[in-house]
Amino acid sequence: MTHKHVPARLRWTGGLVVLLGTLGLAVPIGAQTDAAAPVSEDDLDEAPELTERTQTAIDRGLEYLAATQNPNGSWSREDQYAVADTALGLMAFMVKAHFPGEGPYGDKLTKALDFLLTESKASADGYLGTSMYAHGLATLALSEVWGMSDTDKDDDVLEALRKAVMVIRRSQNLLGGWRYDPTPEDADLSVTVTQVVALASARQAGVVVPDVTIDKAIEYATSCWHQESGGFKYQPHHGGPQFPRSAGATYALQLCGRRDAEQVKAGMRYLNELRDQNRVFFEGNHFFYGHYYGIQAMVQAGDQHYEAWYPRIRDALLGKQAPDGSWSGGRGGRPQSTAMALIVLGTPYRYIPIYQR
Repeated sequence: MTHKHVPARLRWTGGLVVLLGTLGLAVPIGAQTDAAAPVSEDDLDEAPELTERTQTAIDRGLEYLAATQNPNGSWSREDQYAVADTALGLMAFMVKAHFPGEGPYGDKLTKALDFLLTESKASADGYLGTSMYAHGLATLALSEVWGMSDTDKDDDVLEALRKAVMVIRRSQNLLGGWRYDPTPEDADLSVTVTQVVALASARQAGVVVPDVTIDKAIEYATSCWHQESGGFKYQPHHGGPQFPRSAGATYALQLCGRRDAEQVKAGMRYLNELRDQNRVFFEGNHFFYGHYYGIQAMVQAGDQHYEAWYPRIRDALLGKQAPDGSWSGGRGGRPQSTAMALIVLGTPYRYIPIYQR
């Protein structure tokens, strides 16, 4: 796999990482050591997995999202999923280097960002959406927008991001995990993974995330490990291993610097066994959610794993795209499914830092 790098506009890689290393300080989770120009048409020749058909499918999916955006800037047919779907919609466009205020979709992405900022300002503490799933996804989107773009809304984005991170920090329970509500009471692995990815991105962006918060999250994720299979359970003493949560936990632990941990190696074996069975690319509960995390786990694991996984999910998604450019089947309806499919298909572009190795 040829690694594509983020645009030079990225404000917290390159020189910052060099400076941190010189000072002997810890480099933020997942920070890149260089920042290069955006992917050019010539560069695409070095990524043969990004076929012409794939690029066309991505463009059609983005056109679908652009055409179906709500007047208030959100994406969703149900208010319940508006924050989550809008966060994912923003990320889908950013996968191909479309940012708020820039390019052909700039105005639409600005409206989407404004929707998230309005939600933040309307909340007394910065809690976004109707569940910690939505809050984690919105925190991630705000973090990547702040790191990747340069707009007159920077101060508002950073303020919303800091408040969102504080909500996550104070909602972590004693075992180190998170649940549906922003209270430190219960926890499950699925919600926890969403918060860990958001915190990893925020930490990259320079927002304070204490080591103890990450360490406790690692403890909870590893407590959900199912040693016999190598996969991960929904909760430490509940449920069996399944693809979506195993992909998510493996990716989250990789982001936390645990690539060589026993649980991550076992998680990769579990995922690769599912790959060899092939069914995971065509069926299963939470299909888009699972593959949203699955492809990122493969990226983190290295070229050999990525090159064996991406073409299979790519071809499966191409076969599932509707004539109008959308995908369906996810809980949030077509906007959510389409955004997740685009994030997976657009992996070779390598624009978004949290989706890089």
